[in-house]
Amino acid sequence: MEVILKEDVVKLGVRGDVVKVAAGYGRNYLLPKKLAIEANAANKAVVVQMKASAVRRNAKEKAGAEELAKQIDAVVVNFTRKAGEGDHLFGSVTSSDIAAELTKKGFDIDRRKIQLHEPLKQLGDFTIAVKLHRDVTAHFKVVIEKEAVEE
Repeated sequence: MEVILKEDVVKLGVRGDVVKVAAGYGRNYLLPKKLAIEANAANKAVVVQMKASAVRRNAKEKAGAEELAKQIDAVVVNFTRKAGEGDHLFGSVTSSDIAAELTKKGFDIDRRKIQLHEPLKQLGDFTIAVKLHRDVTAHFKVVIEKEAVEE
């Protein structure tokens, strides 16, 4: 099945590409989520218009992402967690936790854009990357401190 992508899809293609996918993937995932449209003669004519608007939208999104990246670079996110011997956390700090703290600071960032390969399980300072746009990645600091123990 051939489809025309309306949005960027990871490991498949970018907006405006005509790609060949399995029929079930296209029919059950891409089309219902409006990530793609079926590639027929009429829709292929629309692709030219979509590509032009995509270029304009991409430039606008990239400019917005660069502005947001400048703001995020100065952000420090603090966490206080219980820790055991060797500064190992009881539990972990995940991308969802980081996204929630960023939301409290006024940055609405999706947790999937936070480039955290595995949850943070140690005390300390970490530099975390956020992919705001295909070409724009921002970095901010996460500080995990030990929770004071009451005796």
